[in-house]
Amino acid sequence: MKKSDFHYELPEELIAQAPLPERSASRLLLVPPGDAGLSNGEFADMGVRDLPSLLQPGDLLVFNDTRVIPARLFGNKATGGRVEILIERLLANNEARAQLGVSKSPKPGSRIALDAGGEAEVLARDDAGFWHLRFHLPEPLENWLLHAGRLPLPPYIQREPGADDAERYQTVFARQVGAVAAPTAGLHFDAALLDALRARGIEFGHVTLHVGAGTFQPMRVDDIHEHRMHSEWINVGAELVQQVRRTRASGGRVVAIGTTVLRALESALVDGELQPFAGDTSIFIFPGYRIRSVDALLTNFHLPESTLLMLVSAFAGKERIFAAYEHAVRERYRFFSYGDAMLLFPAQGQA
Repeated sequence: MKKSDFHYELPEELIAQAPLPERSASRLLLVPPGDAGLSNGEFADMGVRDLPSLLQPGDLLVFNDTRVIPARLFGNKATGGRVEILIERLLANNEARAQLGVSKSPKPGSRIALDAGGEAEVLARDDAGFWHLRFHLPEPLENWLLHAGRLPLPPYIQREPGADDAERYQTVFARQVGAVAAPTAGLHFDAALLDALRARGIEFGHVTLHVGAGTFQPMRVDDIHEHRMHSEWINVGAELVQQVRRTRASGGRVVAIGTTVLRALESALVDGELQPFAGDTSIFIFPGYRIRSVDALLTNFHLPESTLLMLVSAFAGKERIFAAYEHAVRERYRFFSYGDAMLLFPAQGQA
């Protein structure tokens, strides 16, 4: 199976460059199973606010509660060359794993003078191409970033972050600091929609997956079996595990709000049973992988040839997904992080 098998043509004007005025105003493409639902399994053009009517009392929605850090920094090498820093992960002792945008790689031991004050010392570069930096600052790095860092909007958003992005590129339930990209399916939920879901008898649970900068890196091999996923930190807590078990026992469905939730839950399966887990995951899900942790998936539209497009193809079936994307392009849906959403159900042979 090749990366090029997951290519599709997308008009540039369909890439959402900003959020809609209201979170829950986005459109929702319902993709029922091919052998069930609407006549001939047809797609339905709906809105995110229709979600309560598509779920059943006792269903469990699982959200990712990670919070995006202002992880983008700028500075100068001692030679005067400009450097862009995108923090991938916060480490102990004011250290971080980061990507560097620089014309010539710095040497270990060299320092980068930061525009916002302080310095970043270059310690080493790992096999994955990430740099290990130590920050020399007057306060803890996590606190300093809140006023000195810039929000790392995805590269396909062709503008600088504005004041609104500080709020709108976070979910309303973001609480665990550590991501450099938002879990974008969660961006559609506002207080009114959450209230409507509660009134319908829908339960809520949370996991944490700190989305890393690697999520923006393109796949560099054409044979997808040779791809090595970047590592991200997850936490699937005991409380969520119990919620899932109660939901299953009562006949309810587990609905992942976003691919990050699905990846976290799949990573925490032991012999097919969900178990508490905290640590790194580099799980790569593509067609042929059997997903067992969730019964439905709400997700945004993903980039051509991306690992996330491969994941949703594994879940709902590649042919079904590509037909849905063709429909979405034709109907002028908005794509990617600030775009619209789709509700997917598993293909035959899946969960």
